[in-house]
Amino acid sequence: MIIRVFFSKLCKYQIPSSMSLVTKIEGWGNSHRPGWLDIFRIALGLFITFKGFEFMFNIDNLRTTTSGMDVMFSGAALAHYVIFAHALGGPLIVFGLYTRIVSLIQVPILIGAVALVNYPKGFLSVGNHMELEISLIVLIGLIVFMVFGGGKFSVDEKRRKDVKVA
Repeated sequence: MIIRVFFSKLCKYQIPSSMSLVTKIEGWGNSHRPGWLDIFRIALGLFITFKGFEFMFNIDNLRTTTSGMDVMFSGAALAHYVIFAHALGGPLIVFGLYTRIVSLIQVPILIGAVALVNYPKGFLSVGNHMELEISLIVLIGLIVFMVFGGGKFSVDEKRRKDVKVA
């Protein structure tokens, strides 16, 4: 008790909690969400799911890509993380279920794809098939959905409305 009083007097200025900042961003995103983002969310989720299954069926190519990062066990561990996150996270994004969390899980993969895999190959390079540009679009889309959430036609929205009614 004495320690608590001492620290409360010592900490004259209270630092706002990060949770309140997250709640404010979430509230702003829910109130300023354009309707066309639902269509983009569904397309993005389908694309991420497709890439997850493509990596699953071509795991040797994915291991080869990730093994050049000079991290212990990077070939196998990163390949399995990418496949797991894409194959399970993509359908969740399509339905808009836990959209913000799933997008957050996907962001490190796309940052790695942009910075470590595709950026060294360059923009519009021959044989790259616009992989860098597509990775950038997906990364920006995931960041947008971290802020704006699932959208009007999502399971997240239905759950949020059910909580307000109860």
